[in-house]
Amino acid sequence: MQAIRVHAYGDAAQLKYEEIPVPEPKPGEVRVRVEATGLNFTEIYSRKGLYPGVLPYTPGDEFAGLVDALGEGVTDFKIGDRVGTARGRGGYAQFAIAPAEKLVPLPEGITSQQAAAVLLQGMTAHYLAISTYPLKPGDTALVHAAAGGAGQLLVQVAKSRGARVIGTVSTEEKARLARAAGADEAILYTQLDFEAETRRLTDGKGVDVVYDSVGKTTFEKSLNCLKTRGMLVLFGQASGPVGPIDPQILNQKGSLFLTRPTLTHYLLTREELLWRANDLFRWITSGELKVRVDRTFPLAEAAAAHSYMEERRTLGKVLLQP
Repeated sequence: MQAIRVHAYGDAAQLKYEEIPVPEPKPGEVRVRVEATGLNFTEIYSRKGLYPGVLPYTPGDEFAGLVDALGEGVTDFKIGDRVGTARGRGGYAQFAIAPAEKLVPLPEGITSQQAAAVLLQGMTAHYLAISTYPLKPGDTALVHAAAGGAGQLLVQVAKSRGARVIGTVSTEEKARLARAAGADEAILYTQLDFEAETRRLTDGKGVDVVYDSVGKTTFEKSLNCLKTRGMLVLFGQASGPVGPIDPQILNQKGSLFLTRPTLTHYLLTREELLWRANDLFRWITSGELKVRVDRTFPLAEAAAAHSYMEERRTLGKVLLQP
């Protein structure tokens, strides 16, 4: 089969399009004929060596398609079932592997492309707004990168919880997308200081929670945007990792809370996985949640897709098509 392989850490040129053997599922695993693969910044971090692993490897945790082969002991699925996962292995390929317990069946009305576009980022938005900081009517949330794939989903989920949402974006076009997703305000951080503008928009009080996927360049000001006992939810590092901090800073700035969550810890059981995924599917089919696919790249152009994301040009989810 055709697949993308990473033999050395580095820039997007390290994503090599190669022919490799079709993987065989082990006990408890399922092989999927991939129809769509979702791209995520975690794969960029891994390619750069920020999340080092065993080389060479095929990236791709999030994909959807058809069950092609069953490992020993798998009884919940059959050949031909439509499935998706955010916790698979080797999704930048024509065939990929996933633990059966990490697969979800796709209901009628949900395409493989929608599933690959929403599972990881959608379940991230779900846990951030419902579990990490459970938003409620009257809360105000600041969402960085509000026009990105995760950002647009998070804005929508936050609004469905009754929160006021302030989003940060880099361009007027992205501001329109953030507002279309439901953001009450969109701050162009390329033109305005988002800290000062957030303070102005909240009459100097600050926000209840900041959802920050940017990291290094936004971290300090994100803390400054919080009201007393507010929470900074740092769930990404698109601009680089945040350096060490003195916890005393949290006291000085108002007894703040800081958390660095990851999706894995919010999918501890199969019941939790199905709850989050099925909420997303239900919202999509009812029209409550809009999933925007920005661009779909052929598998062979994975390097171009990574560069597109790193250049912050995305206006939604980026997919690979095997």
